[in-house]
Amino acid sequence: MIRILEEKDIDTVIQIWFEANKKAHDFIPESYWLGKFDEVKNILPQAEVYVYESNNEIKGFIGLIDNYVAGIFISIESQSKGIGKKLLCYAKEKKTNLSLSVYIKNSRAINFYKRENFKVISENLDENTGEKEFFMTWENK
Repeated sequence: MIRILEEKDIDTVIQIWFEANKKAHDFIPESYWLGKFDEVKNILPQAEVYVYESNNEIKGFIGLIDNYVAGIFISIESQSKGIGKKLLCYAKEKKTNLSLSVYIKNSRAINFYKRENFKVISENLDENTGEKEFFMTWENK
């Protein structure tokens, strides 16, 4: 089941965010994600966040800022089970177009977004991490 984020979900969601970021971005020091932890936890309630819940347990979530996908994060044990695709499809049903940035070194995520018909528009530098990233977009045709 996909539903809107509730206040009671914040601690679980931020833990998924942290663990998923560490795993997917092992080329970025863990200290970077620790440094962002409180900031992200504080802005989560203000963002458009949808959680994927199964058996009363949150398995992942997608965060949107207007039409920008701030991220899709799946708990480590629930990855590669189609949850990210379900969350992205849910967002596609709500929006006519989406955009996102993804680290070039995160080839797994790039391949996922390409399979979901996102196109690379530009290559940029994330000034916070010094890592190159792709800016990608999707449009409902």
